[in-house]
Amino acid sequence: MARSLLRILTGYQHLASPPSMSPHLCHSSILSPFRSSFVRTMVALPLSFMPKPQDFSLPNSSWSAETMRLYDYYNNQCEVEKEVGEKQRGTWRRLPSYNRSLKYATGGACLSKLSQSKNRLFTRSIKTTGAAFEYVLFMNKEEERTVCIFQAGHLLEGPPGHVHGGAIATMIDSVTGTHAAFISGPMMTANLNINYRSPIPLGSTVLVISSLDNKEGRKMFFSCKVTSSDGSKLHTEATALFLSIKVSHLL
Repeated sequence: MARSLLRILTGYQHLASPPSMSPHLCHSSILSPFRSSFVRTMVALPLSFMPKPQDFSLPNSSWSAETMRLYDYYNNQCEVEKEVGEKQRGTWRRLPSYNRSLKYATGGACLSKLSQSKNRLFTRSIKTTGAAFEYVLFMNKEEERTVCIFQAGHLLEGPPGHVHGGAIATMIDSVTGTHAAFISGPMMTANLNINYRSPIPLGSTVLVISSLDNKEGRKMFFSCKVTSSDGSKLHTEATALFLSIKVSHLL
């Protein structure tokens, strides 16, 4: 990759050098502005070759009809029509989700760029769509509630044909943690209590619903439940405690 970018930059440098011209036809004072502007333009071009981060919260071909139905239901509430042809932000907001986040080593030393390039968010680390964690979060600040539409893939099996309890716990921690972070910034899980009520079939779509119960200084208390897509069946319920982290502790 580095060699390819070097060749591209070298090619731009050759392109940036203007063709030889007769001194009678072109004076250096006229050529210099052309050269500098041309070089600035061409050097900026490699940025366009950098891949844009993929938002994994958007629909893909692995999503079931039920997952899509719920996505459309909440996504349509992110914008509401104010007047004919005009829309305004609704009470719900879809939270984008990527597969990387900036990491720091213990003691405050930032990890090398090479290490950072290999980092992957746990729930977004499997490239095959539909194989593991397929989910999207919607948050409602007014209701202090976050709803996650979660579809579990075949790689999350625990009991035969059902989702592993650790995968369920991962989603509960991710949803409540994201909810907490959007309210108060960097957070850490201090306590997570989970009660499993009924197994979740692989490939099914469930709702992971997080609610803010209380806030005391650095502490934030949440309750969370995992239900069937229509809310008629309770699969799991949990409580979580998060502590806010000072930014200076991460640097």
